[in-house]
Amino acid sequence: MFLSNEQRQTTTMLSFEANDINGSQIMTDTPDPLAAGPSVPPHPLGIKPLGNKYFHNGKNARDHLGSLQVLPDEMLMQLLEFLDQHALRLLGYTCRFLFAHCISDDLWKSIFLESELANQSSFEWLGTWRATLLSLPQDQPIQIDCGDVFSDVLHRPFVCSNISLQRFTANIPARNEIDRFKDLSYAEFAEKWSTKPFILTKYIQSWPAYQSWSVEKLLEYQYMINSHDESPLYLFDRKFAEKMGLQVGKEEGAAYWKPDCFGSDLFELLGPARPAHRWLIIGPERSGSTFHKDPNATSAWNAVIRGAKYWIMFPPAAEVPGVYVSQDNSEVTSPLSIAEWLLEFQAEARKLPQCREGICRAGEVLHVPSGWWHLVVNMEAGIALTQNFVPKSHLPEVLCFLKDKPEQISGFTRDIVDPYSLFVARLREEYPDLLEDGLRQLADRQAQKKRRWDLAVGNTVNEDEDEPHKKNSTGFSFGFGFGDEEKDEEENEISQ
Repeated sequence: MFLSNEQRQTTTMLSFEANDINGSQIMTDTPDPLAAGPSVPPHPLGIKPLGNKYFHNGKNARDHLGSLQVLPDEMLMQLLEFLDQHALRLLGYTCRFLFAHCISDDLWKSIFLESELANQSSFEWLGTWRATLLSLPQDQPIQIDCGDVFSDVLHRPFVCSNISLQRFTANIPARNEIDRFKDLSYAEFAEKWSTKPFILTKYIQSWPAYQSWSVEKLLEYQYMINSHDESPLYLFDRKFAEKMGLQVGKEEGAAYWKPDCFGSDLFELLGPARPAHRWLIIGPERSGSTFHKDPNATSAWNAVIRGAKYWIMFPPAAEVPGVYVSQDNSEVTSPLSIAEWLLEFQAEARKLPQCREGICRAGEVLHVPSGWWHLVVNMEAGIALTQNFVPKSHLPEVLCFLKDKPEQISGFTRDIVDPYSLFVARLREEYPDLLEDGLRQLADRQAQKKRRWDLAVGNTVNEDEDEPHKKNSTGFSFGFGFGDEEKDEEENEISQ
């Protein structure tokens, strides 16, 4: 998404080196907390931030847009998304300002992914999506000077794709560090760590996958080492085991197996009906996932085979800076790219007491507890294996999600019309006592929600009657904030 002007004004001002009217470097007046590290290079076409227009005494390329001048750059880019490659090239020939927009590789990335070339098993990567789609030689770069084009919409993605991740992943505050262990027992996990993130450092070294897999063997290597996308492609393949003929589990010839400390996965009771749960993940440097929670209230583990990943995480009820959640939690709005969030919001987020950060390197496994917000970015080209699971300690959360949020359930095949009832039936067969305890906790939570609702609308219940009565409540206000239940649980956990 593009942040509104109001949102931008309330966030940390982006500070970076830009080009003055002569092409040399000028600095904004805003102090740069990220000064330690290489500066952003000049844009290859000479495009400058919008603010530089006010220091420019020459021509402004936008003056030649004709009737299109009424459109802000954000709307102009959205309009261009409807054009095919032929129309996009022709429009780019009309004036310098439109050329700068029409050559944007984000537009060509979308066109490429919808083209026949994207469906081929292999293709030659030529440095950009435009060059790859049009088979343009890499040794003949475009020479058009766009030094009179001033646009944050064009310059900002360039900045985000050229920032050094080291600026954001170094010097993690000690209080934020994710705990690290060589290994854990299931008893330790169930008693203390099922609700907290942690990293295992000495578990997957015996996996054949860890010993033999490499980026060069698994994917188009040139894109992995020569991508300049603001948000590089991040491949999630849930059918990798079937495609590669892999065995998973502690048996002869298996490629990998789940860490023992996580115990049994209750979704295994569903057999073939279980939702998608394991993925092979491959991506270049800067690829990753913006803030989200894992599906169906599941927990997850993420094992790094090659590369290194930076994680920043918050508990379920935390209000993450720069992340806006709908009232029913079904929609999450955040900056378009990971780099933009890091530039705008990381410094603020790090100050929150609930913030947890860490770097998971090759040979290590990170645990993502149920409901935790997390952002992850590859610090270098990498491969990882991840799996979602339902530990016994988080059964109430999963039951609650499946029962109360059916419209948000994901990963099940279409023939599974009632995942909640199916899961309850399988639990009743195998773990009846565990199910009863989970249902009891679920009922307690629903009763707690009803009490909060009654308090909110000013209703009380007469102990001698079943009829609710209106209660006068002057001077009292109540807000349904996101994650009220989760906040109550976290406060109880802290108090214990």
